[in-house]
Amino acid sequence: MSMELSDSQDLDRLEEQGEEGTTRLTDICSGTESSSMASVAEYYAGKSVLITGATGFMGKVLVEKLLRSCPEVKALYILVRPKAGQSMQQRVSDMMKCKLFDRVREDNPDFHQKIIAISSELTQPGLAISPEDVETLTGCINIVFHCAATIRFDEPLKHALQLNVIATQQLLSLAQQMNHLEAFIHISTAYANCNRKHIDEVIYPPPVEPKKLIESLEWMDDGIVRDITPRLIGDRPNTYTYTKALAECVVQQEQHKINIGIIRPSIVGASWQEPFPGWIDNFNGPSGVFIAAGKGILRTMRASNDAVADLIPVDVVINLTLTAGWYTAVHRPKTALVYNCTTGGINPFHWGEIEHHVMSSFKRNPLEQAFRRPNANITSNYLINQYWILVSHKFPAFIYDLFLRLSGQKPQMMRIFNRLHKAIGLLEYFSSQDWDWNSENMNMLLSQLTPEDRKTFNFDVRQLNWPEYIENYCIGTKKYVLNEDMSDIPAARQHLRKLRNIRYTFNTLLVIFIWRVFIARSQMARNIWYFVVSLCFKFLSYFRASSTLTN
Repeated sequence: MSMELSDSQDLDRLEEQGEEGTTRLTDICSGTESSSMASVAEYYAGKSVLITGATGFMGKVLVEKLLRSCPEVKALYILVRPKAGQSMQQRVSDMMKCKLFDRVREDNPDFHQKIIAISSELTQPGLAISPEDVETLTGCINIVFHCAATIRFDEPLKHALQLNVIATQQLLSLAQQMNHLEAFIHISTAYANCNRKHIDEVIYPPPVEPKKLIESLEWMDDGIVRDITPRLIGDRPNTYTYTKALAECVVQQEQHKINIGIIRPSIVGASWQEPFPGWIDNFNGPSGVFIAAGKGILRTMRASNDAVADLIPVDVVINLTLTAGWYTAVHRPKTALVYNCTTGGINPFHWGEIEHHVMSSFKRNPLEQAFRRPNANITSNYLINQYWILVSHKFPAFIYDLFLRLSGQKPQMMRIFNRLHKAIGLLEYFSSQDWDWNSENMNMLLSQLTPEDRKTFNFDVRQLNWPEYIENYCIGTKKYVLNEDMSDIPAARQHLRKLRNIRYTFNTLLVIFIWRVFIARSQMARNIWYFVVSLCFKFLSYFRASSTLTN
């Protein structure tokens, strides 16, 4: 059964509601409603919400925000995939024990009663939802938030297509059966159209018709698909951005049957303000890069210092998502509205600035048992980057692994560096260039909010203080990803001093070695050495004399 009532059904229902229904009819016919009808939190009161990807990074923040800022929400249905060795109930239980939910737990210790887990598998027909659960969902869901996706850049095309496109099709099919559905919000990515330099808040024509691609790939084995993938994705950098563009097309095809909103976040990072600054729980994207730099493993990265690092805090994305859900349900736009959730055009911050602040933060708040002192550098030059990879990555890794072998341990550092280089390589495309995103719909939505809602669901990135945010981000990786205690910072600083002394000792021994092997055996080298030393001595003598005269 379609979620959208026919015109005659709308009229019959509104006539029954009397004078209030007549006012509502005017709003529906015009396609708009007064935003003064209800605040965002009031709108979600009594609503049943379906969330996919709820156990992921953004999904967890969405669940927490709904429970904390919309306490009257009726129920949150979350699609959960059982994992090997872990049941669906165990995954949900582990999620709710997370520190992220501490504030909710203080306000409502029984918050877990509002979370209803539904067993599902996105790679299976019908999302592997049981008939009983389908009946439940179609009878009660008011809003759908589709957050589930594979975010691996190197995902095989077939699997990325299944998770990002086919699963979206099947969820839309389920949504059309929902009797009380008011809004369907799809989480895309700002890089879905990264083959364009200027990106408006519109859905662009897909690189290929999704239905035709799905039918074509069905009969191909994985080897053939892997061989043709580069030609299929064309000027896009990976299967993630390619399939996300296809998913937007799939969603657009249903915009006349369902009230739809599409959120396009850029590089999602740690929380800015909510539920507390710096919350992060994974190594994805910039988080892994920051940790590698803080541990002293990462010393060089190919990127443009002047390119905009379009990071967006996760709580900004979620606040915009919830607000878009409210706006889509209340105003019922005639076509799907797209929201480019980015910072580059509003409050830009560059990769060179990030490098400086990340290094400064980890020197003040060092990570435990660092491999070396934090000292990463960004360069856009390929040859310089390769030189530093050889000198600062591969050579130390070889020496360290040699030491491990001699001491009877399993070598591991070269393997770690190889994985790091692969991850960094996948990010190069996004850290070496700029995009210009239009944010008119995001600004429009902000203008629709009451002053109170602007505080509760704040997504105004003009207020974001980047140095403070990066500081909290780095501390967040230490506290929440690596589970390190802030009280151990003095010991971590002592470890950095120890590493510094080791470095000085090594450099001194290296100079002595070079002297003994090269300089001491050559009269010309000795003459050059003595000449340089004498110049240094004369300079120091001149400096001391000048200082004495000045005094």
